[in-house]
Amino acid sequence: MAEDTAERLYRDAIVVDGLNVSNWDSDAVFRSLANGGVTAINATIATWENFRETLDAVAGWTKRFSQRDEIVQVRSVEDVEAAKRDGRVGVILGFQNATPIENDLGRLEIFHRLGVKIIQVTFHERNLLGDGCYERAGGGLSNFGVDAVKEMNRLGILVDLSHVGVRTTLDAIEMSEKPVACTHANAKSYHDVPRNKTDEALKLIAEGGGVVGPTAITGFMRTGEESTLTDYVDAIDHMVELIGIDHVGIGTDFTQDIPWSFWKYIGSQQGTKYPATFVDPEVYRHKQARYPKGFETPDDLPKLAAALVDRGYGPEDVVKVLGGNWMRLFREVW
Repeated sequence: MAEDTAERLYRDAIVVDGLNVSNWDSDAVFRSLANGGVTAINATIATWENFRETLDAVAGWTKRFSQRDEIVQVRSVEDVEAAKRDGRVGVILGFQNATPIENDLGRLEIFHRLGVKIIQVTFHERNLLGDGCYERAGGGLSNFGVDAVKEMNRLGILVDLSHVGVRTTLDAIEMSEKPVACTHANAKSYHDVPRNKTDEALKLIAEGGGVVGPTAITGFMRTGEESTLTDYVDAIDHMVELIGIDHVGIGTDFTQDIPWSFWKYIGSQQGTKYPATFVDPEVYRHKQARYPKGFETPDDLPKLAAALVDRGYGPEDVVKVLGGNWMRLFREVW
């Protein structure tokens, strides 16, 4: 009975993954998303890239949208709803770093017009906006960063704080006039590593109406490489207890079919010097991220609905976690 309930809930729900960083040239990635019944993903198209490189990435996606019937670009909440009705996967273009705008705030509007709907303030280290979670000094938002957050608010770009440093995170929450998000992060009180977020920040995000998507990468889970789907639900449980059911989504951070060259790139200081001081030994000794056993690609996502039902989550709450909370946030910010 519980299995039937979970299957029905998942089938009917809008399922949004707050972050997917997979190999966008892999056919298997798109098959996995379709087979998993995923409604929409925040697809990373930039980490260390500059303006020109990111324009090339957008051009690559324009080509994919024209060639792949199973995907559609998301520019609005209505696009996500249409993707659900049509049985397609909605792709939200997102940055994990603000480096593509370089030193020109006007480029935020250019990227917004191209369909970029989510931008993470920093990635691991310092950029012109502020400090990342692995930066040694831990400063806050720069003057440029304050203006960038305000401009993202004006345009309707969701401010993402997942990889952002402690002080910069708090500054961004304070400066943003709209709710913000951590699309893929766990709580430090659940597992204390630099990439996870302080309880203070998470509670402030929720108080402002934001959403946090717990990540499934085992390096950010207290059970490490031995993690299972049950352990991932533990991370979700912890977040729900901390900030409330209305502010928790999914942010798997799946990296399906990603080659070693990508891991080396994102594990380099400013994308050029490898290894960086922040390199995660668990990830880089395997030359890939690890995920809970049996929960490793988007086609495993239906299992999460069953696991939440088994844990005692009611139908309304399961739907919120699967994507309802992300949709509410998108409506408010976009």
